[in-house]
Amino acid sequence: MIQHKQLELRGMTCSACAIANEKAVRKVPGVSEAAVNFATETIAVTYDDSSASIATIKEAVRKAGYAAVEIESQAARDETAARKEKEIRWQWIRFGISATFSVLLLYIAMGHMLGLPLPEFLHPGMHPLNFALAQLALVIPVIACGWRFYVVGIRAILHRAPNMDSLIAMGTSAAVLYSLYSTFRIIQGDTAAVNGLYFETAGMIITLIMLGKTLEAVSKGKTSEAIKKLMRLRPSVATVVRGGSDIEIPIDDVAIGDKVLVRPGEQIPVDGTIISGESAVDESMLTGESLPVDKGPGSGVIGGTINRNGAFFFKAERIGADTTLARIIKLVEEAQGSKAPIARTADTISGIFVPVVFAIAVAAALVWIIAGQSPAFALTIFVSVLTIACPCALGLATPTAIMVGTGKGAELGILIKSGEALETAHKLTTVVFDKTGTITTGKTRLTDIILVGSYAVLGENRAALGENEVLALAASTEKASEHPLGEAIVAKAEALKLELTMPDQFTALPGKGIRAKFGNSEFCIGNAVLMDETGVDLAQPDMTPPDLRPESPKVIAERLASEGKTVIFAALDARLVGVFAIADTIAEGAQSAIKQLHAMGISVAMITGDNRKTAEHIARQVGIDRVLAEVLPGGKAEEVKRLQKEGGLIAMVGDGINDAPALAQADIGIAVGSGTDIAMESADIVLMKNDLRDVPTAISLSRRVIRNIHQNLFWAFGYNILGIPIAAGLLYAFGGPLLSPVIAAAAMSLSSVSVVSNALRLRRFKPAPITGA
Repeated sequence: MIQHKQLELRGMTCSACAIANEKAVRKVPGVSEAAVNFATETIAVTYDDSSASIATIKEAVRKAGYAAVEIESQAARDETAARKEKEIRWQWIRFGISATFSVLLLYIAMGHMLGLPLPEFLHPGMHPLNFALAQLALVIPVIACGWRFYVVGIRAILHRAPNMDSLIAMGTSAAVLYSLYSTFRIIQGDTAAVNGLYFETAGMIITLIMLGKTLEAVSKGKTSEAIKKLMRLRPSVATVVRGGSDIEIPIDDVAIGDKVLVRPGEQIPVDGTIISGESAVDESMLTGESLPVDKGPGSGVIGGTINRNGAFFFKAERIGADTTLARIIKLVEEAQGSKAPIARTADTISGIFVPVVFAIAVAAALVWIIAGQSPAFALTIFVSVLTIACPCALGLATPTAIMVGTGKGAELGILIKSGEALETAHKLTTVVFDKTGTITTGKTRLTDIILVGSYAVLGENRAALGENEVLALAASTEKASEHPLGEAIVAKAEALKLELTMPDQFTALPGKGIRAKFGNSEFCIGNAVLMDETGVDLAQPDMTPPDLRPESPKVIAERLASEGKTVIFAALDARLVGVFAIADTIAEGAQSAIKQLHAMGISVAMITGDNRKTAEHIARQVGIDRVLAEVLPGGKAEEVKRLQKEGGLIAMVGDGINDAPALAQADIGIAVGSGTDIAMESADIVLMKNDLRDVPTAISLSRRVIRNIHQNLFWAFGYNILGIPIAAGLLYAFGGPLLSPVIAAAAMSLSSVSVVSNALRLRRFKPAPITGA
């Protein structure tokens, strides 16, 4: 059976480490795919469990010089988060110690050149050996603080997969070894060798890179802020009813079927359905919806959301990893750990980068020696090239932007399931919406009541019937039938608080309507067939008394039908009294969403099984360009395929249940709803709110993320393209300055921090202002 797992990787320091792990895991028999995300320090593995296992994958990682840990349980996630926070604290401590000794080292080595006071016993002109030994004593604590560069870097070389630490280890080791050689020459009496000391270069390189790594770790921690917020939603305890008593238990002990009590202000522990009680629940963290949602018996509740008002009991139906919150966290983590296609170029370059840089450093040093420069000059070139060439920025350019982008999407109630979906969305040319339940709410509403008979006989008295009286009769009749169309009439009457009366007699006529008796009067409500059987002529206007309306009931009905409405006639004692029009209402925000998509240069289509006249009326209301009507449910995927053949990238937006095949066929499937199982499986993007304005927001977020990635890659590539030649002495060859290894180290650290900081700007992304309906 094919399995998909995500493991935490430990010991990685740059993107070259990520490439090494990918290569090692892909060599395991049975592994079909392995993708390492340097920013999240995870590896997503797809393997056949009949020939591979987590144990063999972990062993492959171990042999590559790293460690892999499973992160499936909440305890493992908490342990990982705590470990990373502790590691950052220790990084700051090590940096502080290293910086203290490096500043002293730099003062002793360079202070006298700037005219700063230096004790006589340390002056290089008077006591060169003391000068050298003092620097050696100060650089040792710095090297000790940066021991990881040497351990990891040398281990990577031995595994034939050199990384950035290998470059740092080689560069600083060369500087220290040359300085030790110069110290040995001073001991032998060669005082001129004092000019060959590079202890301060090694010390400052280690210190600056430690600063860069620490800032990078802190920034990377901020990129997963959305995940942390979601995890904080998970309560630790729940109050359940057992043995007639309310008892508080750990959330992991809640069982399916438990009766759970939630008091005002408490977090709902797991998913379920309310049994008794009413309240308003704040679901903003999961859906982005700012207003609390009213809940009562039969309403579903989501674990992690907050009960604002009353207390209620609910039945636990989903626990542990099956809760909506747990599945959302898993989706976001998988998206943040996934790779976008744009990342492959950077990965390919990073994989060959370190060996190429080492070759360039050696070649540049040899060229300068051949050109007549001293070994000390060549060493400066060698160390500068090794130090400035950092593949970390390349490795961080894409995953950090994806992490922040998908995290921001989750905060807005937009779940983007992969880096590939995030990248593809920015190139969409057409968005296809399903009609029922997407463009429309799927809930009928009484839109028109037209009185066509001014007088009717009610009981023994002749009286004028007003709109509310006709509506009350219709609602009283429909309430007894519970017909779906009748629900809209009943809802309108109840909203107006009209008094409803149970009919004395009631007869449902399938396919036609209803006959009901109220005292001596008969009330009929239904279609034209029922009216014909009742003796009502729909072709003639009502003329008793003279009707001011020039249209006949039939013409009125045709006009309403052309507007995409379902028409129902009402007659009292064989006299037509009213025409009702019922329609599926337009979803809030549909018109605004389509307007925003047009502003973004994206064409919009609608697909539906309804008749063309109704579909085109709906399309005109919301501004849709193209209508695909009278399409059977099984034919929606074929229609999407046909659009794809016309060119461009197509997104399908539906409810994720009956639209699943079309969602899967589209280049991007977008499910609108509350995160149902099928929606999560079929779609690439899940909108937790029933708000179509999140469709342009998701596409806009994708565009912003891709633009950010391009900026990061431009900076990373440009930095190396410019930095390496300068470090190799290109400017010096034409009379310019020689790049100091210390400056090279500062620039290298700055490049990675700049890339992550640029990605963090995505946290400020805001949806476009809401306009229109």
